[in-house]
Amino acid sequence: MKVSPGALVALANGERFVLMRNVGQAFEPKLQRVEELDLLLTNFSAGVRHQDPAGQRAGSTQLDELAHGAAIAEWLNSKALNGDLEPVLIAADPKTLGQIRQHCHQQTQSRIIGEIAKDLINQPLESIERVIADS
Repeated sequence: MKVSPGALVALANGERFVLMRNVGQAFEPKLQRVEELDLLLTNFSAGVRHQDPAGQRAGSTQLDELAHGAAIAEWLNSKALNGDLEPVLIAADPKTLGQIRQHCHQQTQSRIIGEIAKDLINQPLESIERVIADS
């Protein structure tokens, strides 16, 4: 996947949100950690409304995880609407990525250069770079 130099790479799962920056080439990313954000979870209704059918039957959907996805989208939206969001690649587990998609503003969507539906947050840096390059 092409990730322009200087673009952000957002790694997320239902618990953590880490921002990295590509300091390498477009097709040979080299990531540098920017920061890990601790977001305030406020949108618990998102999880209640958008639970998948299997999760509703089994009672296994974690509302905190879904609220975390909504909080990530809110953070991205605030940056995009203020003109502060650089091009961003989002890599997140499928449920979190789904919540981010559902809550992203149109301006935020225009800044997203790609998505990877995989939890890479606990992977070594070299593995994350390889997954991005191979996507």
